[in-house]
Amino acid sequence: MRWMLTLLLCCSPLAFASLTITHTPRIDKVLVIKSDRQLHLISRGETLKSYKVSLGKQPVGHKLYEGDKRTPEGLYWLDWRKHSDKFNLAMHISYPNIRDSARARREGVQPGGAIMLHGTPLDDDYPEWYFHGLDWTEGCIALKNDDMREIWDLVSDGTLIEIRP
Repeated sequence: MRWMLTLLLCCSPLAFASLTITHTPRIDKVLVIKSDRQLHLISRGETLKSYKVSLGKQPVGHKLYEGDKRTPEGLYWLDWRKHSDKFNLAMHISYPNIRDSARARREGVQPGGAIMLHGTPLDDDYPEWYFHGLDWTEGCIALKNDDMREIWDLVSDGTLIEIRP
């Protein structure tokens, strides 16, 4: 507190006027448009940044059961994150939701899980550029590692993710 008083006494109002505080807007929604292979970071309804993504090997349609290689569609949460040996940074998508689980029970199948937003493998045989623009996951949403690092820093756990067809 003493340093603050000293700062106030020694600095003129003009010095305070010249200070600028940079503030990164809070990302309150992540929107994925599967047909465009785009992920958008949204704050208060405005898209702040967009990224190219890769999807599951069967990109058309909603995930129906474990192993179908489809990326889910609907409303979910980015509920936790981890460092992944295989895919660098990874954020978990809360699939299956209640609706997905109920449908799977009705149809007598397992809905699957472990759907992530993640980076690209580091592999000497297949460099990162090889994966970009290719639908190669088992149902996850993948990005270039630099893009995933940026999202990791900007998006908090508990953020809504909407995945549209």
